[in-house]
Amino acid sequence: MKKEELRIVYMGTPEFAVESLKALVEGGYNVVAVVTMPDKPAGRGHKMQFSPVKEYALQAGLPVLQPEKLKAEDFISELRSYKADLQIVVAFRMLPEAVWTMPRLGTFNLHASLLPQYRGAAPINWAVINGETETGITTFMLKHEIDTGDMLLQERISIGQDENVGSVHDRLMTLGAGLVLKTVDLILAGDVHPMPQPQLPADEMRPAPKIFKETCEANFNQTTSQVHNFIRGLSPHPTAWAELTLGGEKQVVKIFKAAPALNDTTEAPAGTVSTDGKHYLRVRCTDGWIDLQEIQLPGKKRMPARDALNGMRL
Repeated sequence: MKKEELRIVYMGTPEFAVESLKALVEGGYNVVAVVTMPDKPAGRGHKMQFSPVKEYALQAGLPVLQPEKLKAEDFISELRSYKADLQIVVAFRMLPEAVWTMPRLGTFNLHASLLPQYRGAAPINWAVINGETETGITTFMLKHEIDTGDMLLQERISIGQDENVGSVHDRLMTLGAGLVLKTVDLILAGDVHPMPQPQLPADEMRPAPKIFKETCEANFNQTTSQVHNFIRGLSPHPTAWAELTLGGEKQVVKIFKAAPALNDTTEAPAGTVSTDGKHYLRVRCTDGWIDLQEIQLPGKKRMPARDALNGMRL
């Protein structure tokens, strides 16, 4: 079978999934339909917003399916009408068995971690938050339990000491697109060899659960290294935050960039805020101070901390 004859249904929603879809289309593969999340209202005007995957699919002239419920009979019927040989999932929802078992060649997923580590919704964030020096990308065949299917291919990258999750995300997005193409090439050639994921003790497994707003609150009752990793693991999105007392009042401050203040040995309780009102804004951790270098105050734009301080005239 030629690549033009292989009928592929692609499933994904966010920006991370666009690069792989684009690689398939530009690589000459026959993507017969795209499945993505329903449109949702956004912004002050509540204007309906398309997912990044839908925007690209429409530009490429691909049919788009947006089911509210993946088990709905009308969706299952419409999906079956595309007679897919293979389904590819990148950053989408958990699929019911009736969907992932439909194609004759099965369904494979691209996951942004070195499986079996960091199974879950936010693998890139948690790898950085936990201070990992390495992560990667994995393709695997879907099965009942989430992110547990047999692995197909895997590639690794290093994580820089001060690198934030946005940078790691973008590198994995590009790497993942290439891995998706390699995986499809092998499947088409009949040269794919699924491997069971390694079985690790429960206490060695690192999960990657979904991140919520309350999850993003910085905890200064930790070391400067832990707080630094936490901030870069949430920057630029969804962004760490902390309630700090500035100018005599408590304010919720978003923190985009920070670094340990190695030259400050002043003793103080964890959570203490220190500033000269012009040049620096620091918070005490359990083993030292951390400099908040880039922040966003309520109702303001993201900016260097010294600019924010000057605007406040503390």
